[in-house]
Amino acid sequence: MTLRVLLTDDQRMVRTGFRYILDAEPDIEVVAEAGDGIEALRLAEHHRPDVCLLDIRMPGITGLDVTRRLAGPGVADPLRVIVVTTFDLDEYVHEALHGGAAGFLLKDAGPAMLIEAVRAAARGEAMVSPQITVRLLRHFTTDRGRPPLPGAGGHPLTERELATVQAAAEGLTNAEIARHLHISLGTVKKHLAGAQLKLDVRNRVELAAWAYRHGHMNGPSPVPEHR
Repeated sequence: MTLRVLLTDDQRMVRTGFRYILDAEPDIEVVAEAGDGIEALRLAEHHRPDVCLLDIRMPGITGLDVTRRLAGPGVADPLRVIVVTTFDLDEYVHEALHGGAAGFLLKDAGPAMLIEAVRAAARGEAMVSPQITVRLLRHFTTDRGRPPLPGAGGHPLTERELATVQAAAEGLTNAEIARHLHISLGTVKKHLAGAQLKLDVRNRVELAAWAYRHGHMNGPSPVPEHR
């Protein structure tokens, strides 16, 4: 299946570069480009792409506002959104993820990361640029002035689910988690999906944020399971 992507950035050269990278992949097609937030909303409604790439600072409606309208809580049929920006600011990342974004990338993350983020979002997973992942998530442990993330009220996870979430919070991919915990890739996905359901969070980034904010990264190392 070909993944259909909407590009939104107010700089034409950035859109051209991203299109060149993505269209070179056999399973990805850029179906539309937008130069501002209003156009992005219109094109997203018209094309219903599999993944929307949004810059933050744009004329008219910001990328964060567009994210909330396309993917935020309460949206009946949300789209999958990745915020791609040059601004490495914690408050932007926080707002994007709470607004429903499935990922947050810096524009210098590189072609391979951009491609993998699109594929991950299409699978219902999430990705954050490695250079900000751990810093961002650890920020949640002292971010007491903000509203709690979904699922903050308890710890219903099994030991194996928690170990998987801890590994994801350290920035490991599913394949790396499988090797680290000596389990199958399918079991990793099952544990992450189970944790998302129990904690009422939307994606693996919120899972990782939950782990950092509520102190679950300070406990014992993940315990391998053999299956």
